[in-house]
Amino acid sequence: MARTGQGAGAVAVSPDDDRPDAAGAPPMSAELDFAEVAPFEVRQPARQTAPFVFNSPHSGRHYPPRFLAMARLDAEAIRRSEDCFVDELFSHALTFGAPMMAANFPRAYLDVNREPFELDPRMFLQAPPPHANIRSARVAGGLGTVPRIVGEGQEIYAGRIPLEEATGRIEGIYRPYHDRLRGLVLATQARFGVAALIDCHSMPASIRVGDSGVRPDFIVGDRFGASASAAMTETAIGILISLGYTVAHNKPYAGGFITEHYGRPARGLHALQIEVNRGLYMNERTYQKSNGFLPLAEDIGRFIARLVMAAPFGEERTPLAAE
Repeated sequence: MARTGQGAGAVAVSPDDDRPDAAGAPPMSAELDFAEVAPFEVRQPARQTAPFVFNSPHSGRHYPPRFLAMARLDAEAIRRSEDCFVDELFSHALTFGAPMMAANFPRAYLDVNREPFELDPRMFLQAPPPHANIRSARVAGGLGTVPRIVGEGQEIYAGRIPLEEATGRIEGIYRPYHDRLRGLVLATQARFGVAALIDCHSMPASIRVGDSGVRPDFIVGDRFGASASAAMTETAIGILISLGYTVAHNKPYAGGFITEHYGRPARGLHALQIEVNRGLYMNERTYQKSNGFLPLAEDIGRFIARLVMAAPFGEERTPLAAE
């Protein structure tokens, strides 16, 4: 599978360069799994007029037959970690002049919101490479780059799988995904002088925060102030509250690999993670949209419009888009 996007430069937003030597490259099983459906896509406005990039890394819903045949879960249960319809909820980004990147591969197959080699050695027939991170909290929880579980602890595979399954997915999809996303962010910064990446996710309706156990409608994560300016975070939270929603900040989701590694506010690169409560727009048992889907999508469109108009980048100036 050909690698896409921009390559050199901008170490600040590039995943660690720990890929194996070309001579030892594994068979690209990912090429077979996504021979007919592209693993991801970039939806572009007619002209980019906003210094924003939207990203939906977990809403993919193409489950390759070969992958399903490897899994012990049925086609319904394996969807428990999917951010259902999030790419659709945020589709108004194009209307307001911002591109949107969306995965077609499911999170159960590959999680690009992790380090490139966050691997659980208990999953594989062979030992992970020396550069793999096998001791992170996410690996311990079964949610590494190639996940071991979905939902609340449901094991994906009946037994150990070949390591080449993981490395093939990482080299065939993870690398091109981040190459393309990095290219979008850097092109946006080159055009406007600044760039904001909005990483779009959903969360279970069961999530509660604080001693009172409040159910948030949205959670805005900025890695505790490290990935975006205070103005960006405060504006995003303020807009959502003004639309009538309950909003939490950083707890329990402060942002994953994408928010952490693409957000460099001192360099004019900002990243926010936005979590939407699934109970607002879908039935989590049947994976069907509820009557709340369209009103929520319209409100998210209003959120995007106001965020883009405010362009809250702190002290940086935002040049007008080139005609």
